[in-house]
Amino acid sequence: MVTNKEEKQELAGLSSKEAAEALKKFGTNEIVKKKHVGPVWIFFSKLNNPLFILMMIIALVTFFLGEKVSSIIVFSMVVLSAFLDFFNSYKSQKAVDELISRVATKVTVIRDSKKTEIDFKYVVPGDLIYLVPGGIIPADCEIIEADDIYLNQSSLTGESLPVEKISKAQQAARKTTSIEECMAYMGTSVISGFGVVRVLRTGVDTEYGKIAKELNKVEPKTDFEISITKFSYFVVKVIFYMVSFVMIVYLVKNADHLSKSIILEAVTFAIAITIGVTPDMLPAIMTLCLAKGSQQMAKKDVIVKHLSAIENFGSMDILCTDKTGTLTKDHITLIKCLNYKGQEDKQVLEFGHLTSHFHKGVQNPLDDAINEFSDIDVSLYEKIDEIPYDFMRKRSSMVVSSGKKRLLITKGAPEEIFKICSQVSESGKVASITNEIKLLNDQFDELSRDGFRVLAIAYKELPDSNSETEYEPNVETEMIFSGFLAFLDPPKDDVAKTIGELNQLGIEVKILTGDTALLAQKICNDVGLKITGIISGEELKEMDDIELTNRVLGTTIFARITPDQKERIILSLKKMGKAVGYMGDGINDAPALKVADVGISVNNAVDIAKETALIILMQKSLESLRDGIMEGRRTFQNTTKYVLMGLSSNFGNMFSMMGAVTFLPFLPMLPTQILFNNFLYDASQLTLPSDAVDEDELLRPAHWDLKFIRNYMIVFGFMSSIFDFLTFWLLYYVYHLSEHQFQSGWLIESFATQVFVIYIIRTKKIPFLQSRPSRALFISTFLAVCFVWLVPFTYLGTLLQLEPLPFMIMGIIAGYVVVYMVLVQIVKVIFYKVYFRKKKIVPRILPAQVLIK
Repeated sequence: MVTNKEEKQELAGLSSKEAAEALKKFGTNEIVKKKHVGPVWIFFSKLNNPLFILMMIIALVTFFLGEKVSSIIVFSMVVLSAFLDFFNSYKSQKAVDELISRVATKVTVIRDSKKTEIDFKYVVPGDLIYLVPGGIIPADCEIIEADDIYLNQSSLTGESLPVEKISKAQQAARKTTSIEECMAYMGTSVISGFGVVRVLRTGVDTEYGKIAKELNKVEPKTDFEISITKFSYFVVKVIFYMVSFVMIVYLVKNADHLSKSIILEAVTFAIAITIGVTPDMLPAIMTLCLAKGSQQMAKKDVIVKHLSAIENFGSMDILCTDKTGTLTKDHITLIKCLNYKGQEDKQVLEFGHLTSHFHKGVQNPLDDAINEFSDIDVSLYEKIDEIPYDFMRKRSSMVVSSGKKRLLITKGAPEEIFKICSQVSESGKVASITNEIKLLNDQFDELSRDGFRVLAIAYKELPDSNSETEYEPNVETEMIFSGFLAFLDPPKDDVAKTIGELNQLGIEVKILTGDTALLAQKICNDVGLKITGIISGEELKEMDDIELTNRVLGTTIFARITPDQKERIILSLKKMGKAVGYMGDGINDAPALKVADVGISVNNAVDIAKETALIILMQKSLESLRDGIMEGRRTFQNTTKYVLMGLSSNFGNMFSMMGAVTFLPFLPMLPTQILFNNFLYDASQLTLPSDAVDEDELLRPAHWDLKFIRNYMIVFGFMSSIFDFLTFWLLYYVYHLSEHQFQSGWLIESFATQVFVIYIIRTKKIPFLQSRPSRALFISTFLAVCFVWLVPFTYLGTLLQLEPLPFMIMGIIAGYVVVYMVLVQIVKVIFYKVYFRKKKIVPRILPAQVLIK
């Protein structure tokens, strides 16, 4: 037996000094130890790129062959590219870390004999931790005190049902010996009950840590990441065919005087083409776009835990959510206390108040509403025990005594309370429930239709046994029905408008709720959410996956569903090819948050919901969610612009080179000139994340379409090549320019068309008249073109083996560029008309009030 003195010492926990020593000895409580990496190391890690490595090899080889200028230029391009990638990645990662710290998961421990909140990673062996419903177990622990604790261990064991945990003292009383009964493992979560645990193992020494270490499990790729991988394979194929062709043609052309230098020149030129075709700034552009998107979303109270989630956010076309706090104000008020005949009954209020007043731990909104409704004198009652709520019973019970009278009072979902009652009560009179069950159900349905959240109250008298202080759920039988507590959580004032805007953005809202279908239907009607179908949890239980998949798209409300059913619904929607977002903040939302394409939670959600979600809303609001979706789509569109522009223009230039090497007696552009052109082009695009996005582009969920990208690249790439061949003809056959003057002419023509075409490709509208680029994008691109056109007249041009051109020829090239822009605009209009017709897409105009500027 533990004395009071010993118990006090035991609950004193560690001292700050002991905790610091333990942290030093065992390290932080992390599965993967995050080593502090300095900026210098991060910069050099950016050089670990296959293209960069190839370019550095070329630089070294050309240096030893005597081409020192070319070597220095190539090496400078590598360093500058790596620096830009480093600067953007380092800056954005710091911003992400700062945002994540705002939603860091905390745990309550006992340090220096008092409660204190610390980050999970600072938990050490020996710490005493308080457990409350919704909390995550931060380490492997032993149970010290337990009050009806049930844990969800599915993340560790795969068990779908909650598991009860008890202390060693309770185990001795029950005469059981299982070690597992007294253990709580890292990664599991508290479903119900309260208690205190002592930490035994942390970090990689935990059972969860061992599994993670052995499996080295990688997070599954998102739809966006899968699309990027497919896109990369597509680019590799294009590069392979182009490089193979150039190598073969160049070597065959020079077969008569083949030498090591010719072979080296062919290899160097082929690698330069590889770099020219590849949108090598895509990682940097994506990082910039995503970082800017996350910062804009943070300003609108939307925190992104993983940058890649922004792209998924923009592609979401179905949003599944509970109604509470999303459609409603999330401030519940107790309105009525009725007996089964629908009459006001003070006894119903008194019993409800007792269950809420003596409820231990974190009060839920319904308990708060009951306590706020009336201040009832409970001094005559004493709490004996509490049987906490769980998701299987959907009810909780309180055992109280008053003098020699001992009562069991149960509160919960009406349909579950009906099951455990054998009698009904009215003003102290008791009758059989059998004859009144229809009246009970009718009263419940009427309250639900009126928009009330309803709880039922039942009670029974227990034998007065002073020795019995603990009760189990099996005592909830043969009870007397007391009445209903009716609560109201009214719809938000502006939610109808927001739902309409989400629909116009191509996002369908589905309600997944634990409330009744009647209540959910009432709220949906009040906020203007069109109901296409309703499925209850009982119906869903009888459905197989095939039937659910066939019905899921045509259903708006899923009522009285369990956590595993939410997961089934989302998986069925994904099978139908939908990008699904799920918004939840409770313990029972965690499975759905995990399987959704976009898991969305709120800052005041339980720990397990925040840990699982990829996106955190600082306020539970559809308006904040809509703002985040708009930013996600803007980010996606600006990323896509670079891919379309870069790949089509690069492909066009490199295809032109493939043709040029077959009839020109020299290379149309030297490797160093290709690298110079490619680097400055990419640098001019670093302002793309700041670019405005046309309103029409925000109308629909954004998805990657590789077939569209391929067709776009071919059409506009070949069009670019046609103008390149006209330039070749003009420079070589009309004006008979020398090799280096020819290269200067083609460099300024290809660079101008490649960069200025951004104004046309960035929009489906008429550039400047109907859609203007951002000021930053316009300045960066205009200055880049001006700089390149001046280079042949500078010392840098000499280093690049460029020569000045007659101003007349430069004027003709400028005319070429203008004509090219006009023709690209015409082809673009035709291209999109054909695309829309094949896709059967009708362009729409987004109402101005929907847009978030």
